[in-house]
Amino acid sequence: MSQDFDVRRMTAPDIAKRKGGAPIVALTAYHAHTARIIDPYVDLLLVGDSLGMVMHGYETTVPVPLELMIMHARAVVRGSSKALVVVDMPFGSYEESPPVAFRNAARVLKETGCGAIKLEGGAHMAETIRYLADRGVPVMSHIGLTPQAINTIGSFKARGLFRSEWAAFEEDARAVAEAGAFAVVLEALAELLAARITRQIPIPTIGIGASAECDGQILVLEDMLGLSPRVPKFVKEYAQLGGAIETAVKAFAGDVRTRAFPAGEHTYPMSDDPAPDTKKAKMTGS
Repeated sequence: MSQDFDVRRMTAPDIAKRKGGAPIVALTAYHAHTARIIDPYVDLLLVGDSLGMVMHGYETTVPVPLELMIMHARAVVRGSSKALVVVDMPFGSYEESPPVAFRNAARVLKETGCGAIKLEGGAHMAETIRYLADRGVPVMSHIGLTPQAINTIGSFKARGLFRSEWAAFEEDARAVAEAGAFAVVLEALAELLAARITRQIPIPTIGIGASAECDGQILVLEDMLGLSPRVPKFVKEYAQLGGAIETAVKAFAGDVRTRAFPAGEHTYPMSDDPAPDTKKAKMTGS
């Protein structure tokens, strides 16, 4: 006989219900000790594949294997008790087909105890998102700058700076929401575009270099602590040289909840569309 009981952790449906409500506070976590410190102050802990760059010295996230994500996710789950733990599906673990994505996502859920997975991609990943969601796998999507695609996009530059680019990103956001994602990360999108998407779709948007109008914000913990050698424009450093981690996390959470972060200097303004002759020169140049 089944019994009703309360889940002690934040769940994916809890995050989904925050659309238009109190801003969602999220940070990355890669091991038990930092997870234990920041867990009381955040709603969501992301075991991001950025751990490959932050902790293992890779130049991009592409080389990160599934086994490494599972190992770090286990530690974060053990070190936390309140926040929803979301785990990135690394490059190559979900793109081949929906069944392959389900097989690997199910392994992540079963072997780590996390509450959801995250995968990159918009409209072209909608079929996979729907396949997973229909089979009990909560999915957070990720559009805009997608680091796993660095070998095809060529740089970590902001996206959607030209109005002519907006329609594709808006379609990506609508597609992942309709497919069943419970939330979507908007990374390095022009501020006006990120705000527009947030108003358009029924699921929470979590910004990183996007807009204060997003339903939440996330940063890489090591970036906001001033530990990373190359800190993106959209990061506000809340500590230097790793000092006072708990104080820094409290300050970050407070700024997100009051929408003091991100400020203008942490977002990307629009740019005018290139003139027609400029576009032609770029297309025909060697």
